Amino acid sequence: MNFKNIIIDFVLHFIMVLVAAIIVSFLYSLIVHGAGVIDWETSFRLAIIFGVVFSWINARERKRKEK
Repeated sequence: MNFKNIIIDFVLHFIMVLVAAIIVSFLYSLIVHGAGVIDWETSFRLAIIFGVVFSWINARERKRKEK
């Protein structure tokens, strides 16, 4: 598996997790606090962490299936 596939995998996971975290933080803020505010710091942090972890897991699974 080459580096390009890993980067594409990271970007896809990053975007999906970022969108989900933005929606969840907005809805939480709206329901609990009554103000629809997005927590950008937490959303980006979660997107980076899960993007790396999910990409790493997918790379290991593909490598294991090749063997």
